[in-house]
Amino acid sequence: MHTTPVKFLIIRFSSIGDIVLTTPVVRCLKQQVPGAEIHYCTKRSYQSLIESNPYIDKGFYLDNNLNDLIAQLRSERYDYIIDLHRNLRTMLIKLRLGVPSRSFDKLNWEKWLYVRFKINTMPSLHIVDRYLQTTESFGVVNDDKGLDYFIPYKDIVEPEWIPATHRRGFVAYAIGGQHTTKKLPVERMIELCRKINYPVILLGGKEDVQAGEEIRQVLSDKLIYNACGKYNLNQSASLLQQSTLVFSHDTGLMHIAAALKKKIYSIWGNTTPQLGMYPYKTNFVLLENKLLPCRPCSKIGYDRCPLGHFKCMNELPFDFDLKELKRGAGPSTRRTGPER
Repeated sequence: MHTTPVKFLIIRFSSIGDIVLTTPVVRCLKQQVPGAEIHYCTKRSYQSLIESNPYIDKGFYLDNNLNDLIAQLRSERYDYIIDLHRNLRTMLIKLRLGVPSRSFDKLNWEKWLYVRFKINTMPSLHIVDRYLQTTESFGVVNDDKGLDYFIPYKDIVEPEWIPATHRRGFVAYAIGGQHTTKKLPVERMIELCRKINYPVILLGGKEDVQAGEEIRQVLSDKLIYNACGKYNLNQSASLLQQSTLVFSHDTGLMHIAAALKKKIYSIWGNTTPQLGMYPYKTNFVLLENKLLPCRPCSKIGYDRCPLGHFKCMNELPFDFDLKELKRGAGPSTRRTGPER
């Protein structure tokens, strides 16, 4: 264990979920390495994800010019770099800074075997635990406290900001996703909201507004509030925090919900939880079509199903029982892990 102050640079450029999944590395380094100073480098568009994190001493942001960023980083004289992205940009940064580094193993070979030939040699290890392997040489161990997400006071959504119909309890449904094959088609989202049969707040970005409106219009008799595009990321997190439970595709808001210790109904299409990015250290239920030999067809996703049938989402069974809502919408339990 180190006894002199150590200055760390952690790098993860994107995206929302991946950055949230690195928060145990930040916290464990800060709390377990005496005198650790933690700097974090990401893209400017993700600044709001790290600037309220009390375990991060300083943030650096990539705008457009990598050379400008490297010049800023060089002046800091780091002791170690923790590379949790491992791409060409991070290789250049490590080369130019010339300090010892620890790099995350992306398991690209194992992912290729799994996606291309359905040969699963992926370790039964969550990606968070693989991130934490980069810190083992500093004596850091997983504190099992899960993910962190810090909502600044200015972004806490007040009850009067949402419809009166939703102030006594609501289900949050994160309808977005980086790729079409990770999202239910709109008609199936409508079917899911009918099945939930409870006030629902739809969450997503500006790109999800139209889908949210379609759902709201079809279910005009149901209590659907389309919040897509109306709130920034921290405000969306505040709504997740206030929800009774969360439905989400495999997307960044799912990991934010996990950080907030919400119970999550996690919806999987062309990707699978075996890729290591299921909800971490929170109570969750997996909704996936396990009968298809074509899954996973990609480690990330496509704009359309490569086989044309999209059975992973079109034939996904909604065979769950929302006991929490029938009991009177109490907060979710603290038990972590998948439900059977």
